[in-house]
Amino acid sequence: MTTPAPEQTPKALSPVRAELLRAAHTDAEALLARSEREAAALLDQAHAEARTILDEARQQGEADGADAARDVLVRARRQARSRTLTARRDSHEELRRDAADRVRALRRTDGYASMRTLLEHRARILLGSDAEVTEHPDGGVIARVPGKQVDLSLTALADRALDRMGAEVRSLWEP
Repeated sequence: MTTPAPEQTPKALSPVRAELLRAAHTDAEALLARSEREAAALLDQAHAEARTILDEARQQGEADGADAARDVLVRARRQARSRTLTARRDSHEELRRDAADRVRALRRTDGYASMRTLLEHRARILLGSDAEVTEHPDGGVIARVPGKQVDLSLTALADRALDRMGAEVRSLWEP
């Protein structure tokens, strides 16, 4: 092989240069196409992950919202139950006070003396003839023997009567 003259070197290398440029362009185009595909794939993957994250966040938000709604409902039910029980208790106490007021008013009636005699007789039956029987300030009697006491006061009798009525009394304020 003969070496070309220095002035002919650029001309002789021209096909090699052209081939190198063509190969470089082809490689660059292939690299660019591969980079665009990888970028598109990364974008698609990022969009899919974003949708997954949004779906999970939405589901978690719905679950959290359902939990919060359930908590609010439980609190509301408890509060309603508490208010209902308070209203029933207040009604029951008002009924007890009214009943006590009415039985205490019996002291001012003509039949109270015979009622007191009957209560004293009942106390002696329960505790024996040696029982100490005294008048209760609200009416009725209290009887005592050592170790025992019987409360036949008018308010205690009214309370026991209401207690015996049980469900009948509750039906006054229940639907």
